[in-house]
Amino acid sequence: MAYATVADVQARMVRTLSEDEEAVCANLLDDAAVIIDAFNSSASVDAKKVVSVRMVIRSIGDGETTGIPMGATQGSMSGLSYSQSWTIGSGGGAGELYLGKLDKQLLGYGNKIGSHSPIEDLGGSHEGNNSPVG
Repeated sequence: MAYATVADVQARMVRTLSEDEEAVCANLLDDAAVIIDAFNSSASVDAKKVVSVRMVIRSIGDGETTGIPMGATQGSMSGLSYSQSWTIGSGGGAGELYLGKLDKQLLGYGNKIGSHSPIEDLGGSHEGNNSPVG
């Protein structure tokens, strides 16, 4: 189940999507929902919608004419040597669906004070056993 529609994506883009791109966009929105739910299924519906749109626009391109890929954290250009180089942040690649740092914050990651150890979820008590832990 997608959290955003093709119209939501189109409303945030500079260019108009073709029919083929609309079909791809719908599929990417479904994929984005799976990624979002795997990260934090209890995030707000509004956050899931915003993050879905951001993920899909990063994947298909927003249509701006700057020549700088959305999500790029570093870049370089040259003149007559015709060289370009870009680094995409947050572990994603061009055309790939990924959660950026802001996306993760919108979904609730890093909004809590303190930390949590996965060992706390194991349950049970260590009292009474001869283990050095506990």
